[in-house]
Amino acid sequence: MTALTLSAQAFNWTPDIIRAERTSEDIVVGIVADGVADTVELEPGQVFRGFPRSTDAELDSLRQRLSAAGGRVSMVGASLDDATPRGELLTLDEREAFLVPQLRAAHRLGADGVRLPFGQAGSELLRRVLPLLHELGITLYEEIQGQQTPDSPAVQAALDVFADLDDPLLRVLVDCSMFMPSLPVTYLEALRAGGVPGALLTRLETEWLSPETHGAVIDLLRSGGVPGAVHTLYMNLLVRFGRSEPSVIRPILPAVGAFHLKFWDLENPQAQVTAPLTALRAELDGFSGTLCSEWGGHEWLEGADPTDYTRRHLALAGEALL
Repeated sequence: MTALTLSAQAFNWTPDIIRAERTSEDIVVGIVADGVADTVELEPGQVFRGFPRSTDAELDSLRQRLSAAGGRVSMVGASLDDATPRGELLTLDEREAFLVPQLRAAHRLGADGVRLPFGQAGSELLRRVLPLLHELGITLYEEIQGQQTPDSPAVQAALDVFADLDDPLLRVLVDCSMFMPSLPVTYLEALRAGGVPGALLTRLETEWLSPETHGAVIDLLRSGGVPGAVHTLYMNLLVRFGRSEPSVIRPILPAVGAFHLKFWDLENPQAQVTAPLTALRAELDGFSGTLCSEWGGHEWLEGADPTDYTRRHLALAGEALL
């Protein structure tokens, strides 16, 4: 492996941003100033008041402060609306007008790339913005995650678009939520505390990878038996938590330019945290790009310290992958 960069996702600090005891800009700069990482991925909707049309002043301020602390922005999470609040579909021109200011903002921040959900842009919009990507030197990444797989029809259709356009500034970002040999300990504890039936919890603990377990998850949902207090949390089982082996990315690795090293907690009794990293290491020969620590567990881990969690996770990731 060559030219690998470990970075931290500012999304990890969502609890701090919500508390607003410091400004979002101060929190992002603190990631670098506190020595957690010198490369930061941003969610601009959390950082800039004017998003999706951020002001030059706020962009310049963050870039300058990060640089002074010895850091920089690696990637920016872009947004792409497909409809108005009234449900009217946006035209191609309107979608382009929504995305272009974000590309220019990412460039002004000094970012290398922007990120969109996999397949959301579509071939016509990608074709339109390619000249601007080249003008700005920005790579557009589309992210595959959770229960998506490279051979699913929707993902394959988007990969076909990438292959047709055949441009080095269009790349895939792989989120390691795809690779979960077992479920996070603290997540299961949250479901138990919320009243999810014990029989299903036992299956989730011991047979997560079984297709029958997936069926049982759906059956409980359809029956109305999911307690209301954890209904949103329960949906992670159907969307955010994947069952694939890292080897599934082997056919698409030449198109992959970045990884989100998704983690939920740091409880590791069944190697929930380290096993996906170890397995991923075997797939990365010849890969160069960014490996970004992204914490998803603050949804249920109230009071956990994002700085401590991210620092510890990056140490684990560095040991496993570099």
